[in-house]
Amino acid sequence: IRLSALSSVTALHARQGTADIFLKVESYLDPGTVYHCDPHTAVLTPIWHTAVSFDADRFETTQVFFPSKDGTPVSMFLTHAKNLPRHGDHPLLLYGYGGFNANHTPAFAPHVIQWLERGGIFADVNLRGGGEYGQAWHEAGMLQKKQTVFDDFIAAAEWLITNGYTQPGRLATIGRSNGGLLTAATLLQRPDLFGAVVSVVPVTDMLRFQRFTAGRYWTVEYGNAAENPDHFQFLYAYSPLHNVRHGAAYPPTLLTTADGDDRVVPLHAMKFAATLQANAASTLETNPLLIRIDTKSGHGLGKPISKWLDEWADIYAFLAHTVQKGA
Repeated sequence: IRLSALSSVTALHARQGTADIFLKVESYLDPGTVYHCDPHTAVLTPIWHTAVSFDADRFETTQVFFPSKDGTPVSMFLTHAKNLPRHGDHPLLLYGYGGFNANHTPAFAPHVIQWLERGGIFADVNLRGGGEYGQAWHEAGMLQKKQTVFDDFIAAAEWLITNGYTQPGRLATIGRSNGGLLTAATLLQRPDLFGAVVSVVPVTDMLRFQRFTAGRYWTVEYGNAAENPDHFQFLYAYSPLHNVRHGAAYPPTLLTTADGDDRVVPLHAMKFAATLQANAASTLETNPLLIRIDTKSGHGLGKPISKWLDEWADIYAFLAHTVQKGA
């Protein structure tokens, strides 16, 4: 079945005893069209489409491949205004996850649209550690190879700057959960590369995460510093909490957590924020290093729309103050 360019099947349903197949297809610019598929002819017939209040024809999505640090080609989707000039001064939001064999393919997120309408670029990277290219792609970014994920993300940022899409002062990163670990780790490894960093419900204490709630289930992906000396070495090497350099200056950073998060417990964001702020106090750092603590909330599942709206409003206010000035 041939789909429209750069889209994903986000739902699939079949009726028992019939040949009917229904699928939902969406993209970064399309919240979803439901099709009926005739399995005998593979013909798709649209039967329902979500209406939108923006002009999607003003924007486009392209897929590019760039070389990572070790030369491996890595995929990235770029969504922005058509006929975008490459003057290197666009605010750009770089998103990644890179873990747990998770697939990140084109999908609709309403908050991205307002970013695009204000002149921004949205970049979504298919990092190693994910499942986009099979199990080998996943294994290339787990355990002792986790640094590969960070290298991919840094290489994406460098490629975007080199190719005239943005510049360090206009480049923001965002990641959630394991993706929050990604943005926290790359913040510390290349603070010169980013104008702002948003780390949502992040994992930051890689030496003790297994001691708290769901963390014991992540050791297959990350390792276990308490039980394996070799694991301690590679986890300590990138653990955000343990790699804040005394006297170093870091870009504006917003961490978020929730007081009821029982998946990635709040101590990860809280301890990391305290460490960043203590370092800033000793160096007279003036960049904002903030933490947002949601109340009566968890990791995200079941969160009411009102809370999502409040959270995204704060995130985009932070980005407007840092990398979106003049956009």
